[in-house]
Amino acid sequence: MQITADLIVILGTGGTIAGTAKTASDGVGYTAAQLSVEDLLAAVPALASRRLEAHQVAQLDSKDMDFLTWQRLATAVQAQLARPEVGGIVITHGTDTLEETAYFLQRVLAPAKPVVLTAAMRPATALAPDGPQNLFDAVQVAAAPGAEGVVVACAGRVHDATQVRKTHSYRVDAFESVDGALVARVEEGVVRLLGRWPSGEALGLACISRPAERWPRVEIVMNHAGASGAVVDALRAAGVDGLIAAGTGNGTLSVALDTALREAQADGVKVWRSTRCDAGPVMDLPGLLPSAGALSPVKARIELILTLLAG
Repeated sequence: MQITADLIVILGTGGTIAGTAKTASDGVGYTAAQLSVEDLLAAVPALASRRLEAHQVAQLDSKDMDFLTWQRLATAVQAQLARPEVGGIVITHGTDTLEETAYFLQRVLAPAKPVVLTAAMRPATALAPDGPQNLFDAVQVAAAPGAEGVVVACAGRVHDATQVRKTHSYRVDAFESVDGALVARVEEGVVRLLGRWPSGEALGLACISRPAERWPRVEIVMNHAGASGAVVDALRAAGVDGLIAAGTGNGTLSVALDTALREAQADGVKVWRSTRCDAGPVMDLPGLLPSAGALSPVKARIELILTLLAG
């Protein structure tokens, strides 16, 4: 008997989308991660006709996202994807580290089925919450024919996990595909494909099987006017395994910071250059520290952690 893959699994992790405030007019002084994923679904009656299943994987403010939760989430996603009746997965998440979780899942799993992260900038108790619409749209994306890979669906737009960045502190359309086209738009419940679904080779769960407390320590340092090497020296003394330099412009670094980073590299610390700019790659030029390509500093950090775990 052929099994129809029409089940969409919703995995909850907390965030503002599950947040509450004392008054409906309070869109800032709320507490994240208060409502269950079942509560979020109950607020979207338009999804009643869909075949859905909900599980709570975590319940936290995404500013506090950690390696252990990433391990649990990746394992849960893989287990659900392996079920033949599952057509796609939606993950409710906080906006603060959503781009990091999305990139992590894409690199580890590179799923052939869609994994859609969604979030909200306003708590569920707001006068006009954005969470219900985003959750509705995310389910439509997860059920879209031909969809695959990890994407982010917010404010009617669908972003590639590699491209997406949070670029605004409070607007409901806080996310942008900063160095490329959108994957799709969701218009009145219909997914209109604009680009290509993410693809790639999965690193696999074995890559992240090491206990979370033993993952490599990789930190980010930033170039700025008057930047010295003091932070690098302190992190090197503390036993850091890798450093991402968020340089100015095309990954440029002050003489003092560059010197400290080269000394750390000579001492066995893995060092990559990224840029603090919102978009654009860092060129890999002779004589300079290695480039992180077009990855933002936070995504370059994830990539370096995975590289060190694998190697």
